[in-house]
Amino acid sequence: MIVARRTFIASAAALLLTKNSFAADEVAEGFQPIFDGKSFDGWQGNLKYFRVEKGAIAGGTFHDRIPNNEFLCATKEYSNFELRLSVKLLGEGVNAGVQIRSRRIPDHFEMIGYQADLGEGYWGCLYDESRRKKVLAAPDKAALDKALKRADWNDYRIRCEGKRIQLWLNGSQTVDYTETDDTLEQTGLIGLQIHSGPPSEAHYKDIRIKSL
Repeated sequence: MIVARRTFIASAAALLLTKNSFAADEVAEGFQPIFDGKSFDGWQGNLKYFRVEKGAIAGGTFHDRIPNNEFLCATKEYSNFELRLSVKLLGEGVNAGVQIRSRRIPDHFEMIGYQADLGEGYWGCLYDESRRKKVLAAPDKAALDKALKRADWNDYRIRCEGKRIQLWLNGSQTVDYTETDDTLEQTGLIGLQIHSGPPSEAHYKDIRIKSL
């Protein structure tokens, strides 16, 4: 019985180490969580449209249409950084995204700035929200289709350094963009979007960041 118990404990410890080794590597690299998985500490936004659910931030609902774009923002500003998180989008013909180097428009529900996009026809794109209002860079469709897991969790990696912005989905690079407009601010807020439109849900979890 003692030998069996020791074997069980050793196996459980090995499994735990394997499960957490990637997270431990990230901590060693300097990544820090900016969402604690249970509260909105360090975040602000219209909580009518956001909630914490199963360790993730969930925006939107399948019960009601979303009248306006809504954003939950981290209160700290960032300039040069690498952001990593897992995202999932549920619903038909819906859209969401991760704002970076962005600002809230005063007395308005919108944000202005870069967005790492989510949604059919937009996954892996870099969009300019409320500013130039267009896709700045987009992935190769065939490569994206191989990498993307629709209606499931996807790992999003976002790296901003100087004027260069790079995006990856599930390890496949989708965007490598360099800003050419010297007038645009390259610092700001990180925000999680639920887009206006039909009932839908956008989920965000395991949100961690490393300043560069």
